[in-house]
Parts: sequence; C-alpha cells; structure tokens
Amino acid sequence: MSDTATTASTTPAQPATAAAPVLQVQSLNAWYGAAQILFDVSLHVGRGEVVALMGRNGAGKSTTLKAIMGMVARQGGVQFLGHPIDRSEPHHIARLGLGYVPEDRRIFTDLTVLENLQVGRQSPRRWPDGAPAPEWTPEKLFALFPNLGEMPQRPGGRMSGGEQQMLTVARTLMGQPLLVLLDEPSEGVAPLIVQQMARTIRALKAQGVSVLLSEQNLPFAQAVADRAYLIEQGQIAHHGSMAEVVASDGVRMPSTRSA
Repeated sequence: MSDTATTASTTPAQPATAAAPVLQVQSLNAWYGAAQILFDVSLHVGRGEVVALMGRNGAGKSTTLKAIMGMVARQGGVQFLGHPIDRSEPHHIARLGLGYVPEDRRIFTDLTVLENLQVGRQSPRRWPDGAPAPEWTPEKLFALFPNLGEMPQRPGGRMSGGEQQMLTVARTLMGQPLLVLLDEPSEGVAPLIVQQMARTIRALKAQGVSVLLSEQNLPFAQAVADRAYLIEQGQIAHHGSMAEVVASDGVRMPSTRSA
C-alpha cells in the first residue's frame, strides 16, 4: 500500500486550516434494515471546496450522502455550518441550505423546465459571517445550462436523460444551497453532459459553494475535486489530495470517461 494517502485510522476530525468546515461528519454509521452499510465514516468539506467520495459500486458512496441527508437509518455526528443535523429530517436539512442531487434524476415529468425550477425556489441565503451567498435565478441557470434555456416550456418527461440530469441540478440550485451533495453526476450521461457537469461544479466553487460528490469516474473527479476520500466496504480507506488518493493502490476504478 502506498503511504502517500492517509489511512482511515488517522482521518482528522477537522481540516488543518483555522476555518471551520461547512460539513463535518464524524464516526457515521448507517443501515438498510438490519444490514449495516457504513462503519465510522468521517469526512469534512470546507467552504468553497470540492471533495470527491470515490469508490466502486456498492462501496457506500451513495449511502453516505443519503445518511448525511437523513434518508437512511444512521448514527453518528453530522454538523452543517456548525449545527448538528444528525437527528434532523431531510426536509429540515434542505431548508438549512444543504442541496442533494440524487442519481436517479427526480424531476416532475408533467411540469415544464421553468415550472420545475420554480418548485425548488427558496429565498437567498447568507453565510454565518453575514456575507451574502450566491443567488440562483432561472435566468442565471439558463446561462449556466444553455440547453435548458432553449426549452423552458418543455415538459420534463420529454427531455433526454442528460437534460433531466441538468434540470435536477438546476432545480437543486434554486434552493440556494451553501453545500451541494452530488450523487454520481457523470453516471450514464453523454460526454458533453459530463463536461457541462464539470463546468457547473467549477462555477459553484468559484462562487464559494461547497460540493461533495460521490463518483467512480476517475478523470471526472480529478478534473473538479480538491481532495478525495476513498471508501471501501463502507469504511474510509484513504484520504488526501486527489493526487495522493489516486497514487494509493486502492484506486482501481473505471477511467474511460473524461471531463
């Protein structure tokens, strides 16, 4: 095993910088029924940071995001902007400014693109220090996703899978999140959509919005992430910069798609 990436046993509870993390997960366990899926998962995401949670299918990536959102049975510490949310319901967590983009593209197929966006709309937010957070409007999102701007009146059910993926992300941004959880954003979409997703993540980072993405597309993660955690069988096996985690002998994932 390479020693360039830190192992799970020494995963720090806090980042090295003085600033408190936007998201702090400490010793998180999760279950589906009687089956335990996550085992003492710890990670953190800083303000304006993009962090990739890497791993094979079934490693626990998606379950980690769902556990953070309170969508599965869980136990452990989860803090968002310094406030504990490990006992909160998903709808309450979303109202605090934590956005979640699931892998299965949950849109309203009978509503138009514009109507889907309006459904997710919330008021602008501020950071704990009082600084205004980015405000997303349909106009800004149509500039970010030109394809959506060309079809504002198209029903969601008449869109391609990639277009639906973009709409799911755009609707989540209408909730004015300070942190976005992205579940496999490059999975099953065309290369052009993958490139659009990469541009979107970079745009979020540029505006100070944090991103935690679960991903097994290595080139995509390398193109957008500052740091990474490698999860294996429900446990964090390595963490560090993208280069350090890629250099560890635990990363053996598909790498055919690019961003």
